[in-house]
Amino acid sequence: MPYTTILAEKRGQVGLITLNRPEAMNALNFTLTRELMDALAEFDRDDSVGAMVVTGNQKAFAAGADIKEMADKTVVEMHDRDPIANFGRIRTIRKPVIAAVSGWALGGGCEIAMSCDMIVASETAKFGQPEITIGVMPGAGGTQRLTRAVGKAIAMEMTLNNRTLTADEALRHGLVNRVVAAETYLDEALKLAQEIAARAPLAVRSVKKMVNQADERFLGDALEEEKKEFYNLFATEDQKEGMRAFAEKRKAEWKGK
Repeated sequence: MPYTTILAEKRGQVGLITLNRPEAMNALNFTLTRELMDALAEFDRDDSVGAMVVTGNQKAFAAGADIKEMADKTVVEMHDRDPIANFGRIRTIRKPVIAAVSGWALGGGCEIAMSCDMIVASETAKFGQPEITIGVMPGAGGTQRLTRAVGKAIAMEMTLNNRTLTADEALRHGLVNRVVAAETYLDEALKLAQEIAARAPLAVRSVKKMVNQADERFLGDALEEEKKEFYNLFATEDQKEGMRAFAEKRKAEWKGK
């Protein structure tokens, strides 16, 4: 299947997907998230693939959602188009998915990484949920998965005050599995994926299913509520001002309505 915003290839028993919008620091538009999930699903159906790796480039895994694409959307348009539904598809993938993260993983980029089963981080990786700075909130797991990973206190600071975690901080707080040199982060992720792909396929899928079940009980309901709150903010003046200010590279003037 031809893709326009990602690259997909097989490396032995591993399916490798590279986010490929370098001109926009891999900002997540509707097409990219759809193609990413389509590629994951295709590898999931391929019996020769045992695990997958999702990566970006050394500068950015993904620096957030494509703000220009959604800045002028209404709450009705957001609910009708439901772009976050694409993110939710990753929960249907049966085989392990590893995020290989270097540089910025912000907003939706951080949410994509957290949706994966494991994260291998470059020493230059930075994780954040800066949605509050543009008048909205995380809408694809940033309040839910982040809290489960790093705890309430750190999650509150990241989502309410735009705190960014370095790779070492992310490791210390349990967000990532390991931190390696920028030159080797992708190789390390591929090596981990290959080791897992070489194990008994049915057992691997069962382990993933049960570990996720232990971690995600009631998460589905919470994710739906988070998505609803995110979309409803598109009915506010502050959302319009925040996203326009971001696009115009100026400080937002909040009105609280």
